[in-house]
Amino acid sequence: MPHRPLLFLDVDGPLIPYAVGEGRPSPGYAPLRLGGARRWLNPRHGAALLALPYRPVWATTWEHDANEVLAPLLGLPELPVVEWPDGAPAYGRTHFKTAVLLDYAAGRPFAWVDDEITDGDRDFTAEHHAAPALLHRVDPALGLGADDFAALARWAGRLTRD
Repeated sequence: MPHRPLLFLDVDGPLIPYAVGEGRPSPGYAPLRLGGARRWLNPRHGAALLALPYRPVWATTWEHDANEVLAPLLGLPELPVVEWPDGAPAYGRTHFKTAVLLDYAAGRPFAWVDDEITDGDRDFTAEHHAAPALLHRVDPALGLGADDFAALARWAGRLTRD
């Protein structure tokens, strides 16, 4: 694939499941202390993300803190960061990130991994982004799991066949 699609990564929900309650997230997650609170993180996710045929980009309200705090824990290099403008626009039923991510993608194929993706975001993307796009919602009680990584790999694989 001459140009890898972008992989927009949210943190809270996909990489740090926050809705776990008394349960446990997907296999491989371990508890850790971040900011004085107990969180869950799967240290193998860094290598798994880098093995996917994408160019990963932080798409989180953590912004540059994702590189400072999470990248070392996951074994990730410093990644590009989407910066959210004050008052980022939301159109109709879209998340405030949607239009900003489309601008960042600038017509390139991308996958977006987030726990707050809705049909409104999918509809808006289909209408305003001509390149292929996968908006992949992750359950914030489970975080990224094997099925999510398989779906991302399958989608990127289809890009090379089309």
